[in-house]
Amino acid sequence: MFYQLYELNHAAMQPLRAYADVVKLFYSNPLNPASHTPFGRSIAATAELFERTTRRYAKPDFGLKETTVDWKKVAVTEKIVWSRPFCPLIHFERDLPAGRKPDPKLLIVAPMSGHYATLLRGTVEAMLPHAEVYITDWVDARMVPVGAGRFDLDDYIDYVIDMFHELGPDTHVMGVCQPSVPVLAAVALMEARNDPFAPATMTLMGGPVDTRRNPTAVNILAKQKGLGWFRDNVIMQVPWPEPGFGRDVYPGFLQLSGFMGMNLDRHITAHKDFFLHLIKNDGDSAEKHRDFYDEYLAVMDLTAEFYLQTVETVFIRHALPKGEMTHRGTPLDPKAIRNVALLTIEGENDDISGLGQTQAAHDLCANIPDDMRVHYMQPAVGHYGVFNGSRFRAEIAPRIVDFISSYGRKQPTPAGKPRKTARI
Repeated sequence: MFYQLYELNHAAMQPLRAYADVVKLFYSNPLNPASHTPFGRSIAATAELFERTTRRYAKPDFGLKETTVDWKKVAVTEKIVWSRPFCPLIHFERDLPAGRKPDPKLLIVAPMSGHYATLLRGTVEAMLPHAEVYITDWVDARMVPVGAGRFDLDDYIDYVIDMFHELGPDTHVMGVCQPSVPVLAAVALMEARNDPFAPATMTLMGGPVDTRRNPTAVNILAKQKGLGWFRDNVIMQVPWPEPGFGRDVYPGFLQLSGFMGMNLDRHITAHKDFFLHLIKNDGDSAEKHRDFYDEYLAVMDLTAEFYLQTVETVFIRHALPKGEMTHRGTPLDPKAIRNVALLTIEGENDDISGLGQTQAAHDLCANIPDDMRVHYMQPAVGHYGVFNGSRFRAEIAPRIVDFISSYGRKQPTPAGKPRKTARI
């Protein structure tokens, strides 16, 4: 009943949120003399802070309307090119001149770990000038009717393989955080089957490939609690009247509690600073806070079967690095990967996927030639800095672009002269 109580509480707070909106509008209206005083701004700030901390945040938009290609601004249009009940595939189609040499196709597999794919907006934006970008836009499980069926880790891997088939040969793939394991599994399956649609390159960023290395608080919690604890304490049914009524899920609001709890002091400080910025009429700083938390606080439910299978396979049994992971009964062997170039990227201060956890992919993919593998560790960034922010744009994204251009199968690098980014 906990999910139902959460929904009831949210509904009961609606009149208070509406009242807070009215108060904010009244005390921030420039025609109101009080809006120009510290007292008036304090009242408006209090009302806005209350409304923002009690609302449910909707899925944000990507909002990427243009990019720069060949030093010229071009329009960008989102188009769904493939779709299944739990995930449409979005293509950011660029309005390029006819006859221009095509750029590489890049499939970005976004995390299915609570936040929406829009968390990778900065990742997409940085890659748009250099590639035809596609991204997995995972659907909130509570919006998928029970009649649409289950969705587990095996289904996730099937989805990724189907996307490769949809996009065709010479596609490059980037798995950010959680997808590192299913992406690696999908590529291993395809290589074992000599699938011609296996990607040309595979970039894994801040992912839990082997969580035995430098275990973080997330890894330790999963190991200490065991699968039964998660099944009994975090799995709930979607309440009526949501479309997914009756579906077993790991609710987004519980995930958000975990995200916030890991760095609670930072979030408290950020909201205090936001309040002070509003009082001081520092609009730019306040707007940055709104932009960040509009994204960070927008969360989605995960299907129970996917969540539990991932916890067990990745964090408790360590099935992939132990050679025990299977897909629908078929053993997965990363050593089958021979023709896909591998780039792994980690952040020095990552407190979600510890140092070495992503690099472990190189040990598992032992048959990839040495001149087709690169590892890079970005100094002075945490988990989110691996795929977003100024250091990502300045230091990580150029390395990914260079890697993709070096190992595209249609334009192979001359033997013995691989173009490398950085090996650590």
